Amino acid sequence: MKKCFLSLLLVIAAGMFSATAQGVVGKWKTIDDETGEAKSIVEIYEQNGKIYGKVIEILNPAKKSAKCTKCKGADKDKPIEGLVIIKGLEKDGDEYTDGDILDPNKGKLYSCTIKLDGKDKLDVRGYLGFSFIGRSQTWTRM
Repeated sequence: MKKCFLSLLLVIAAGMFSATAQGVVGKWKTIDDETGEAKSIVEIYEQNGKIYGKVIEILNPAKKSAKCTKCKGADKDKPIEGLVIIKGLEKDGDEYTDGDILDPNKGKLYSCTIKLDGKDKLDVRGYLGFSFIGRSQTWTRM
């Protein structure tokens, strides 16, 4: 009886840790907040304690070879597929803040916060200045 109880307790604990450990890291389908269409797949990963996101696939075949022509600096004229668009987010409670997100279509860099909405939705907010002045998108886990 003790072995069965201990085994059950370990399984429950492992399930809780794996669910929370997954967090925002993974592959996410981006949804355009203006058109409602799926645009790309972004892989969010952790590097040196910060969160980054890279476009790993553009879903519209006509835009697969698009470049970031309006970007400035090191990202100028780079292919959007493969481009790191989320940079340097840090965990702050249940959200990630103090980083940036690049809109490759406009070539603009915005302050960014991301937060899980359940386990399979990610609220992504880009803004200039104050968080309440900006745009939000909800991405879905792949």
